[in-house]
Amino acid sequence: MAPVTKRTQRRTDGLSKELIVRAAADLLDAGGESALTLRALVTRLSTGYGAIYHHVANKDDLLAAATDDIVAGVMTGVVVEGDPAEGLRAVALGLFDAIDAHPWVGAQLSREPWRPALLDVYESVGSLLDALGVPEGALFDAAGALVNYILGVAGQNTANTRHLAEGDADRSAFLGAVAARWSRLDPARYPFVHRAATHLREHDDREQFLSGIDIFLAGIATLR
Repeated sequence: MAPVTKRTQRRTDGLSKELIVRAAADLLDAGGESALTLRALVTRLSTGYGAIYHHVANKDDLLAAATDDIVAGVMTGVVVEGDPAEGLRAVALGLFDAIDAHPWVGAQLSREPWRPALLDVYESVGSLLDALGVPEGALFDAAGALVNYILGVAGQNTANTRHLAEGDADRSAFLGAVAARWSRLDPARYPFVHRAATHLREHDDREQFLSGIDIFLAGIATLR
């Protein structure tokens, strides 16, 4: 660790953890986890290592704090009033959009499921399901299934987007090529996939995600 100079110490007094975490999030958004280094953070904030270590222990601590900050922003930004089903849709869509905008968030949540961020998600989803009248005996499983769906689909969506970006491929062209291959399959062996080819080409990932939430809520209604 670099020694804390007088210049660094003076900057520590004016450098908050919130500022450090937001700068870390900017680095993560720009280049992924590999872009988040203490050297890059020190350069971005025009400070010394001592000022950073005054607030965070290491890179893992930074990544976790940045994840908590993004998810907390989603949870505080969602206004849940009236119909709890609409509240669940709002929470789910907020998380989907946040993970789409910050792909590293999904990876971090799956890596450290005990983080406060994920606890807040479970609390919100569980409370809304409880308000929907889900029986106590099914509440734990229902909350777990819905949170897993939200994070799983959001994470897969970002993985697909990253794969297309790395291959410099256009989404419409890629889906069109896959749909063309599916349409040439033997309809006797793959009847569903053959029919699905017509929907794959033009489908919207966000709308499909929300359709999944509606299907889940329809199932929940049978438990009341």
